[in-house]
Amino acid sequence: MVKLSAARYGKDNIRVYKVYRNNEAGTQEVIEMTVGVLLLGDIETSYTQADNSVVVATDTMKNTVYLLAKQHPVSPPELFGSIVASHFVETYKHIHSAQVKVIVHKWTRMTVDGKLHPHSFLRDGADTRNVEAVATEGKGVDVRSAIAGLLVLKSTGSAFHGFIRDEYATLPEVSDRILSTEVDCGWSWDTFTNLKDVQAAVPKFDDAWNIAKTITLETFAKDESASVQNTMYKMCEQILSAVPMVKTVDYSLPNKHYFEIDLSWYNGLKNTGKDAEVYAPQSDPNGLIQCTVSR
Repeated sequence: MVKLSAARYGKDNIRVYKVYRNNEAGTQEVIEMTVGVLLLGDIETSYTQADNSVVVATDTMKNTVYLLAKQHPVSPPELFGSIVASHFVETYKHIHSAQVKVIVHKWTRMTVDGKLHPHSFLRDGADTRNVEAVATEGKGVDVRSAIAGLLVLKSTGSAFHGFIRDEYATLPEVSDRILSTEVDCGWSWDTFTNLKDVQAAVPKFDDAWNIAKTITLETFAKDESASVQNTMYKMCEQILSAVPMVKTVDYSLPNKHYFEIDLSWYNGLKNTGKDAEVYAPQSDPNGLIQCTVSR
């Protein structure tokens, strides 16, 4: 005897672009997102009995996202994600939970002739603002905000020594090294009772995102890092202190390595230790350091 242990389905990679036109000022604001929707509920028979009467078509989900984007604000993404998730739980009584992921792609206003251009933008980085909103019947709305794909590097101010040395260890200890990583930082909010509570918190979402990014960058730059582990813990502590409504902060930081190149084969040219200037960036393998810090 077998049984269906878990099931969910949805629509992924829904591309959405919305423009806000301020005709009085003659300016426009643009927001581009990628949205994903997953539904959970009384949908077992669609798997076990070919019963499509319980299925909200994934094309319907796509249409719904477009309609809600027209009818409601899409910024901040925490609000829009919560609107979409709450819609599915409230509209379909057999759907008990909806998970919505929103990725906001950067469009930064151009500066032309020394002035901000009213309707031209550029993508000045691959980092994104991400949100996951989960509406659950009888529980409320859980929201996780995040910074993803933020590539950073510092050429000094990082060390790594005192780690376990045994017959498997070949890595030399260093008191100064290049430190580079691609930041994935998330923070989970206290559960919101309903969509109205999310709407009431709207001013806090942008503030928290700016605070988290500032803390991440300033700590990365200023900390005389003994390890990625210790530096990321300091970041978590500061974000929790600065944003009272956040209950946990998590980081995932791949360690992007830059190796010295021994050039002594060429007339004894020095390019290691204090003489190192030319390095070979490494794609893989890489370290991966993760943590979650909670109150």
